[in-house]
Amino acid sequence: MFLFDFLKSLDKLLYELMSWLVFYPITLWRALRHPLQLMCYADRELGDAPEEQYTDTLSPPLFLLISLLLCHGLELGVIGQNALIKSRVGLDALISSDSNLILFRLIVYSLFPLLMSVRLLRRKKQRIDRDTLRGPFYGQCYLAAPLALFLGLGGTMLLAPHKPLLMGVGGVLLISATMVWYGGMQMIWFGKQLGIGRGAAFLQASLAMIEALGAIILVIALV
Repeated sequence: MFLFDFLKSLDKLLYELMSWLVFYPITLWRALRHPLQLMCYADRELGDAPEEQYTDTLSPPLFLLISLLLCHGLELGVIGQNALIKSRVGLDALISSDSNLILFRLIVYSLFPLLMSVRLLRRKKQRIDRDTLRGPFYGQCYLAAPLALFLGLGGTMLLAPHKPLLMGVGGVLLISATMVWYGGMQMIWFGKQLGIGRGAAFLQASLAMIEALGAIILVIALV
């Protein structure tokens, strides 16, 4: 009986892992081509039964996690082990393995969805609880995943040893384009969600970005 249960669990795990090869590119394509529609989709799916949610895409938190895993794998292949893992000074000692580093980055990039969602609910004057926060947070994870993926790729291009000049320039351009895209999507999202004009939406998006970057700088400063 134990062996049968183990094989059945292994079967489900293998299928789940292999399905990522199909649904990650699909989710990434939809996040880049129709990001706002995908964010609305994330909110709608939360109303379904758990087993019926996100049947044709990856769930938002999983999408973000896999993006970070891809970036980390690329970093290991091009640059090598991160200096944070090698360091034993202060709180750096807590990041003693690749899994800890991935978890740390997951927390850092999750601050963007969290603080964007909190600002939206505050502007809507809605009560902030686990239910009201989940919808915008999940939607924001669909934007945070491409942000993490392309910032990680751009950073790897910049830090690659013995890189040609063109690669370094490409890294800077990729990081810049990613930040512009992310900021633009936030402006449109705040505008649609709050029913405000471009100027006010730009202000809300900018303030949310400043809050998120400030929180990230604080977290990074601790390590």
